[in-house]
Amino acid sequence: MDLEKQPQKPDAPVRPAADPVPPPAAIRASDADRDRVADILREALAEGRLDAEEHAERIDSVYRAKTVGELEPLVRDLPAVGADGRAAAGPSAAVSYGYGPEESGAPAENLVAVFSSTTRRGRWRVGRKTQAFSLFGNVEIDLTEALFSQRTTVINATSIFGNVEVYVPENISLRGSGTGIFGNFEVVTLESSEPDAPVVVVNGFSVFGNVEAKPKRGKLITDLRRHLRKHFGY
Repeated sequence: MDLEKQPQKPDAPVRPAADPVPPPAAIRASDADRDRVADILREALAEGRLDAEEHAERIDSVYRAKTVGELEPLVRDLPAVGADGRAAAGPSAAVSYGYGPEESGAPAENLVAVFSSTTRRGRWRVGRKTQAFSLFGNVEIDLTEALFSQRTTVINATSIFGNVEVYVPENISLRGSGTGIFGNFEVVTLESSEPDAPVVVVNGFSVFGNVEAKPKRGKLITDLRRHLRKHFGY
């Protein structure tokens, strides 16, 4: 058999090598990734796992992070936040307090005062997050008669040539972290003797303005379980 007359099979086309898949830690961080880590840090501050200085340092690193790998070390020593917004720890962290049901994914309440005044007080249900913004105005948030449907409430306060005041009952926990630039940012820290009493965390900054959070003398939340069960009907 004459091998020279045999038809030659065309060479298979050479496929370009696939681009290597980057490891998960090298993937660019999204805004949602940063917000998730910031939520874990805020919950850790509210529970006393981080002090205000540690929280501020880690939050600054969160919003400077470019990749998922840079975010992971910031919460490696903290429990993850569960679907209900609470830290998901072991069985010893079971909640015994009778809070009312929290609306899943409820939007933050916005309180804005621009050359004006805005007040939130009386018997009202406090959401998980509140955004307060004052520009040449005044925002007052009075929580002394409010109903807390979740243990941790976060208030993000911004004051520019204005004033944001937060008042809380004397028997809850109050914490916060913020900055005053040619202005005042002051949170009077409280630690309740009730281990699962509400926790209010006030974060933010003021520029030529004032942000202040403090207890209202003589105002207490009493018999929290009874009030919540009566209000929410369970």
